[in-house]
Amino acid sequence: MARHARYERKVALEKAVGLFWEKGYHGSSMKQIEHALDMRPGSIYATFGSKDGLFSEALASYAERGGREMAAHLEQYDSIVDGLQDYLRTIAASCGPDTEAPSRACMIVKTLLESSNTHSELAVQANSILSAIEHALKAALEQAKSRGELISTADCSRLARLLQAQIMALRAMAERGLTSEQLKALGDDMAAILDGYRTHH
Repeated sequence: MARHARYERKVALEKAVGLFWEKGYHGSSMKQIEHALDMRPGSIYATFGSKDGLFSEALASYAERGGREMAAHLEQYDSIVDGLQDYLRTIAASCGPDTEAPSRACMIVKTLLESSNTHSELAVQANSILSAIEHALKAALEQAKSRGELISTADCSRLARLLQAQIMALRAMAERGLTSEQLKALGDDMAAILDGYRTHH
């Protein structure tokens, strides 16, 4: 029974991610949440505590998924820089008009923008997640630098912020309705940023 309950909770959380990613916190009514999760209000509150609790868990789940995806890309390559470049290109490809994702924009950034003046706790959580992503990028870059893949003068903190800014901007640009070809070109341009810091071109 406990295993079944954990499975149902996981499925419900995945459905919540889809709804909140598409519509945001304020754009998702309790009726829509009930329908998306196929759960009655009492069950939702018993499982997640509140709408805030559900959204917070959904946001954390979305972020964890993104972290696993980046790690998976890096594991496929002997070169960390090659892995990061592939990761950037993959993000660009995933934002295309034929994407199956609920939204072409980033759920974390959408949450930060939506909740900054209306829901400080969610804004703090979103900002904390973005800081963790920046730290993960910095750690990967520092590892690449220690391996001799990046030039000794590379500022990994600054470069990590630049890459994160590029990713955030790319997802925002995708919302404008750019074509797959245009997004692919942007992905290539983002990846090329790292070429300027390589020890060998």
